[in-house]
Amino acid sequence: MKRQPCAILLCRRSHFLVCLQDKNECIGRATMDWDKLRIFHAVADAGSLTHAGDLLHLSQSAVSRQIRSLEQTLSATLFHRHARGLILTEQGELLFDATRAMVKRLDAATARIRDSEDEVFGELRVTTTIGFGTLWLAPRLAKLYEKYPDLKIDLMLEERVLDLPMREADVAIRMKEPSQADLIRKRLMGVHMGLYAAPDYLAQRGTPTSIDDLSDHRLICQNVNSAQVSAATYLVKELVTNDIWSLLTVNNYFGVLQGVLNNLGIGVLPDYLTYDFPNLVRVLPEVESVEVPVFLAYPEELRHSQRIAAFRDFVQQEIFAYRKNVKEQRIT
Repeated sequence: MKRQPCAILLCRRSHFLVCLQDKNECIGRATMDWDKLRIFHAVADAGSLTHAGDLLHLSQSAVSRQIRSLEQTLSATLFHRHARGLILTEQGELLFDATRAMVKRLDAATARIRDSEDEVFGELRVTTTIGFGTLWLAPRLAKLYEKYPDLKIDLMLEERVLDLPMREADVAIRMKEPSQADLIRKRLMGVHMGLYAAPDYLAQRGTPTSIDDLSDHRLICQNVNSAQVSAATYLVKELVTNDIWSLLTVNNYFGVLQGVLNNLGIGVLPDYLTYDFPNLVRVLPEVESVEVPVFLAYPEELRHSQRIAAFRDFVQQEIFAYRKNVKEQRIT
């Protein structure tokens, strides 16, 4: 079986033993200090000597000298030079993979050291879906900033599941239980997708009393081919079999909600919106998806992070308050 090329970096005090391997041969092997690797990583990441120099506060010529010295030490060409910038060679890609892994480990170590202090400050990268992030989480973050003004939240909203162990984000709120074993997870609540409309729309078009009545209305929902929880996909597929008169599809729930609020039709929306948008009217309450579990998750290595603890406690308190308010709203 063909062996894939790889880069091996072994730390020896302030220096690193670098070996670029292809099959059973060592393409380049050298001992060097971290500065050369740090400069190489910046150039590879920026794709330009000038941009890397600006980031490192070094002149272009100084960066160029360090790259040439590194190439001479390794007896390998790391970049293809052309008018539009720099492109990594195969050997350069190997080394960049290794330095990328080193940077992530250094970032994790720095975070653990910083989080050993009692104060909550610094950056916290939070990932969740576009719908939950824009419609539920973001409006509540003011309370977190009031308590921890030195905390910097980087809210990363996308349907793609980011890799927490690889530190693509620090903490995630996901619409399913995480599958990785090395994650700490906490179930927050359950969500159902249902049908909602604005009062003015229903006053104009009438309120459906059976699922057959939906054929007289426009349905607003996520496209079944867009990234979303499977429970929502199944519900939409079932609804569109009812000879819907008109259809508007959007790739996230924020867009669906805007359509509903502007009287475009009846929307498929998560029920966590009902407290923050009390004027929404539930249509055909018996039509809803199966429960979607909502989980908070973060890497095991951040177990003692003060920033993670602050965010986790904040979310749990907000979930508790949300459940209490929804319960009171239903009673009244």
